[in-house]
Amino acid sequence: MNVWKALGLAGMVGVAATGALVVRSERKRRAYAPEEVRDRLHRRFAAVPDEPQPAAAAPRSRGQQLRSRLRFSRAR
Repeated sequence: MNVWKALGLAGMVGVAATGALVVRSERKRRAYAPEEVRDRLHRRFAAVPDEPQPAAAAPRSRGQQLRSRLRFSRAR
């Protein structure tokens, strides 16, 4: 029974620590002035290239690969 108590206590400590980290990061986020946020967003937007990268073709499944090979062999 003591093992379960220890696990429960460790879980509660973990939840409390996570909550403290969330509160800390939220305070840091709210500390920015609106102008600072706007400037950061403008800098990030300027860093993005104008032309989008072409999307990679979706990988074909094994069934699709097999069908394409079978079609090729029938054409001969």
